[in-house]
Amino acid sequence: MRSPEALLRGLLDHKLISDLDLHFALFVLAESPRPSEALALAAALTCHATGEGHVCFTLPVHAGQQLFQASPIVVDIPPLEVWRGLLLESGVVGKPGEWQPLILDTSDRLYLHRYWDYEQRLGQAIRSKADGLVEEIDEKQLATDIGHLFDNASEVSVDWQKVASATALMHRFAVISGGPGTGKTSTVVRILALLRSQPGGESLRIALAAPTGMAASRLQRSIQASKSHLPLAPDVLEMIPERATTLHRLLGVRRQGTGFHHDREHPLALDVLVLDEASMVDVALMTKLFDALPEASRLILLGDKDQLASVEAGAVLGDICQGCEGPGHDFAAILRTCTNEPIPDTSVVGSSLSDNVALLRKSYRFGGESPIGRLAAAVNQGDGQTAENLLKKTGSDSDIAWITEDVSISTLATEHYAALFHQIDQGVPIEQLFELLRGFRVLCALRSGPAGAEQINIDITYRLRQMGLVEGDNEWYPGRPVMITRNDYQLELYNGDTGIVLPLPDDPQKLSVVFHGTDGQPRWIPPARLPDCETVFAVTVHKSQGSEFDHVVLNLPDQLSPVLCRELIYTAITRARSRFSLIGSTEIFQQAVVRRLERHSGLSDLLSFRH
Repeated sequence: MRSPEALLRGLLDHKLISDLDLHFALFVLAESPRPSEALALAAALTCHATGEGHVCFTLPVHAGQQLFQASPIVVDIPPLEVWRGLLLESGVVGKPGEWQPLILDTSDRLYLHRYWDYEQRLGQAIRSKADGLVEEIDEKQLATDIGHLFDNASEVSVDWQKVASATALMHRFAVISGGPGTGKTSTVVRILALLRSQPGGESLRIALAAPTGMAASRLQRSIQASKSHLPLAPDVLEMIPERATTLHRLLGVRRQGTGFHHDREHPLALDVLVLDEASMVDVALMTKLFDALPEASRLILLGDKDQLASVEAGAVLGDICQGCEGPGHDFAAILRTCTNEPIPDTSVVGSSLSDNVALLRKSYRFGGESPIGRLAAAVNQGDGQTAENLLKKTGSDSDIAWITEDVSISTLATEHYAALFHQIDQGVPIEQLFELLRGFRVLCALRSGPAGAEQINIDITYRLRQMGLVEGDNEWYPGRPVMITRNDYQLELYNGDTGIVLPLPDDPQKLSVVFHGTDGQPRWIPPARLPDCETVFAVTVHKSQGSEFDHVVLNLPDQLSPVLCRELIYTAITRARSRFSLIGSTEIFQQAVVRRLERHSGLSDLLSFRH
């Protein structure tokens, strides 16, 4: 009879669990007065689930089944009642509130203690900040200002941007979710203007943030562009902030890389925080953000609830928005008064946050007949056949296209990136180079493998050398776009920051990497000083979140992978501003559109009326 340790090591040998899963499970077994195979499996699978993006491991999904049937090791899982009993008798699995390495809640969700604590703290913090309306709001002033800031000749039955603005003004916690081109940023600019117009608003301390450098840069550019369209005096516009920072910079990462400067004991000196691309923020980081916010502060989350969830554990934005389809009866009446919009009551309210979440429903970038808009909607609804028909009935010069002819992705991409190298030779301004870089991007579902971002970057670089645009074999060459993959707190460079290798202006014989500084000015960093980074002619869909490109080409792998899902395809499509192309097989595309991304957690239950 095999021992629990032998089972674990066999699973590791066949790459069914990771080294971290093994060592955590061995630790739990060593601490338990009643170790068992059932405990070993539960510990390893819970740790593994967290690594896969889940906040917890759900026992009912796996109880009574055989796991790893396609491997040489087949594991029989006990029935739920038996499994639960063995875990609670192990001495290392506690009930909620107990101090044990593993926590089993009343819904048979098994957590690493740290993640159970994150989820509980976050749920409580959200409910506390979301509770009730802001008493000091001047509703008459708000109604007047909304009428002034928004076009009252709207073509839609309800102007949901107005609704979102009033929702954000009246709550200390608000979420504005919408797809591409629905006006999330332009709505936020108006919210900031409305806040400044309220009594005491001129003294509010306001910050803008995003999870990555790319997302922060895009938010900053969008805010600047949106301000120019507001019917406000220059002195009023000047009070609307436009500089954005990364979430890590905002919280102040300690130089040792352990924790943040700002926490419960050292809160941020802020009255209002706007956080863009909130779908990218995992449960741990969101919890730490709430810890750092003053009790009386406002938090406005922007994002698309239908996009991919964070790389790390959790799907916080999706959990918050679950069950939120519109305001309840009482708040809908208040909103009708403030916005003069015919806002319907929501017949079924499934969340305590229904009044705090505003959904933007009209895309101003992609109209009803927009190919990209229709394609994104079809994928989001899981309608793979309609999506396929849309892609295949259009030509290669259309807004959307399925590239079926025998053309390599590296050849296609090189035709576009060649322009970047020619512009560098002509000495165009740095900002124009970044605009060119944002004009085209290859997105990949996978990082590794023949269709992965790493190999595609190698192939594109090889083609550029064949064309004479890259000289020699040096990895550092003018025009190479790089993305930071590891935070460097001393240099203030963070995962996702993107730069371009260029000759130094005052010494063209030397190469440096130029990034956007937090003040909007270029920052030049020598290659030798950079933390881990990678070439980004091609990038994974996950890494592309927070960015937009004029033309996106999605390169699908030849085989189905666990990461391929509806949300990934939708996210890739919605990175495109004006053109989207797809390379891949019909079978892989259809299977991906059908599959939904699942992230197990208990946060939505904590935020629902059932709690």
